[in-house]
Amino acid sequence: MDELIDILDAEGNPKGISLMKSEAHRKGLFHATVHIWFYTSNSEVLLQQRGKDKDTHPLLWDVSVAGHVGAGEIIETSAVREVSEEIGLKISPSDLLKIGAFKSVQKHSEDLVDCEFHHTYICRLHVPLEDLKKQESEVESLALVPIDQFRNELLAEKSNRYVPHSHDYYRTIIKALEKGIKANL
Repeated sequence: MDELIDILDAEGNPKGISLMKSEAHRKGLFHATVHIWFYTSNSEVLLQQRGKDKDTHPLLWDVSVAGHVGAGEIIETSAVREVSEEIGLKISPSDLLKIGAFKSVQKHSEDLVDCEFHHTYICRLHVPLEDLKKQESEVESLALVPIDQFRNELLAEKSNRYVPHSHDYYRTIIKALEKGIKANL
């Protein structure tokens, strides 16, 4: 789905213009996204399998919830909205713990370049997996995976099961999830 998004400079500052997401991707212009990683008190992480019709990385496993920040939208508001849309869960901004904003550039083709700042959060999942309602157009499947298994699979040399974010990004995520799990047990 195309949507209006704010364009950023290479340092993540607003440039004062908004464009359709498709145009930003076609031109390789920076913009903001949200990543929300859910964890359980049983030391599990919620993973989303991307929809089979996605333009990038179809059917690969990825962050629990992710999406673009709409034009003029507050980042935490976008995170709450995306969680509701993609997995049918109602949360509030106070449930989110921000762990950083990560610059990412991925050239998928000449006409599709993702230049993004991933505003990344962790959040405790308080409901059973079967209570989540996946957005059919975006999400193929949802799964809870033990954090140890996730770490081992992710950092394996030839892992092709997950969206290829940087190893530094994944290490930061795993460390934050483990810290969140310990703090909430």
